[in-house]
Amino acid sequence: MGHVFADIELSNPREPDLVPIKAKALADTGALMLCIPEHLALQLRLESESVREVSVADGRNKEVPYVGPVRVSFGKRFCYVGALVLGDEVLLGAVPMEDMDLVVSPSRRGVTPDPASPNIPHARVKSCLVPTLQSNAIKLAVGHLEKTTNHANFRESLREDSRDS
Repeated sequence: MGHVFADIELSNPREPDLVPIKAKALADTGALMLCIPEHLALQLRLESESVREVSVADGRNKEVPYVGPVRVSFGKRFCYVGALVLGDEVLLGAVPMEDMDLVVSPSRRGVTPDPASPNIPHARVKSCLVPTLQSNAIKLAVGHLEKTTNHANFRESLREDSRDS
């Protein structure tokens, strides 16, 4: 399989008068972040937020500037991310691709919006699962305590405590 590229546009939301930069980005699902060359960070006047340690493909670790925010646009979709400044080409990682709900099509050697959600980016979230798990864990703990406790008012004191909080 060859490389897959995406035509994107990069801009600095803090500098709306700057002309956005069009770039052909290597779509890399094995990378997390957006990576941009130093000359693009300078042209967009992106502020360095911090320094990040990264592991590069040959196994070396190095420190690189982390800049942002960057507005990344792909067609009618966009997201705001930070970027690592390194390399000589734009690399579009999994975080911005997921944020814009893009999929990599190796057979077409391209990137497209998710066909299951062609008009609006879809986000997969599972936040409703956590309260359910917590609720079930609490029920199990209360049941166990009730079985092992001889106090008749145990359940009533729990009810009173939950009303007070």
